Amino acid sequence: MDEKITPKLDLAAEWKDTPAPSLTLEPLAPEPAKQPEAVQPAGLDESSLTPEEAKTVAEFAQKIDITDSAVVLQYGSASQKKVADFSGSALEQVRTKDLGEVGNMITDLIGQLKGFDATAEKPKGIMGLFKKAESQIEELKSKYSKAETNVNRIEAMLDSHQVQLMKDMSMLDKMYDMNLVYFKELSMYILAGKQKLEQVRANELPALTAKARASGLPEDAQAANDLENMCIRFEKKLYDLELTRNISIQMAPQIRLVQNNDAMMAEKIQSSIVNTIPLWKSQMVLALGMANSQQAMEAQRAVTDMTNELLRKNAETLKMGTIAATKESERGIVDIETLQQTNRNLIETLDEVARIQQEGREKRQAAQQELGRIEGELKAKLLELRN
Repeated sequence: MDEKITPKLDLAAEWKDTPAPSLTLEPLAPEPAKQPEAVQPAGLDESSLTPEEAKTVAEFAQKIDITDSAVVLQYGSASQKKVADFSGSALEQVRTKDLGEVGNMITDLIGQLKGFDATAEKPKGIMGLFKKAESQIEELKSKYSKAETNVNRIEAMLDSHQVQLMKDMSMLDKMYDMNLVYFKELSMYILAGKQKLEQVRANELPALTAKARASGLPEDAQAANDLENMCIRFEKKLYDLELTRNISIQMAPQIRLVQNNDAMMAEKIQSSIVNTIPLWKSQMVLALGMANSQQAMEAQRAVTDMTNELLRKNAETLKMGTIAATKESERGIVDIETLQQTNRNLIETLDEVARIQQEGREKRQAAQQELGRIEGELKAKLLELRN
């Protein structure tokens, strides 16, 4: 057996045609290493054989020479060797199957899809919308292109793994068929051996025992004893074949288990390739389209808002200007309030002038009286000095 058998479809070419069960007394290889203990197999009878197989077993049983140590030693070893090699191949299939890698790829794919952010930061103001809208769309396209490249790379790897899994599943089908052949061969070896053993113990061994008892010769007793020992050895050999047959029985569900694992991963990959990835790409196209529409809608909204704002401001300005102009046009050259104030000031001025004039007259009259008094006093004083 090779050191390492990688389960691939090309290796299965060796099993292209499933052979029919065959029996031989010729050794295919040296006696295999002792098999580990296994659960005792269930009973075996000829009911599981076809008429042709039962005939082959009966004919083969007549060819078995239990007295030949080499025949006993190599009995069924060809099928045992096939099962041993086959078990190693199945074990290698399980051991080298790296389903975790496929699972990691699918996880990475999900991460790539979740990592894509189709949202973009909204620019502030109408100028920001017109200046940055194009750059934001390009940034979104760049994100999509980068994510698409990674997804396509993962998709190619998944596709390659899917092809390999399909090849492995086909190869496992052939392995399963081969295992059935080995199982049938072992069953036929065991049944033929048991028939021969029953014949020897029922006929030849009693005859030799009776002959030894009758003759009393030591060589006849030794011959009977040797035949009994060979029967015991052959019985042990049949038991070894039953253990090997049990291993073959266990191989069937093991093969199907690996096959089911391959099928599940292939289906999961298929779902990712034909459903998840195309759906994601479609959604990204829609996201880009919606981003373009959103940018256009926001730009249109900004233009509309700015237009309304300008209209409101212009209307307010027009209102204020019209009111002011109308007020100015309705005003006289001189406001009535101004005339009233001027008239009040004029009246107050005239009243003040009249009051001041009256006070002046009164002061002048008082001054004249005082001057007369002063003059009289002066005259009196002068007259007094003359005397």
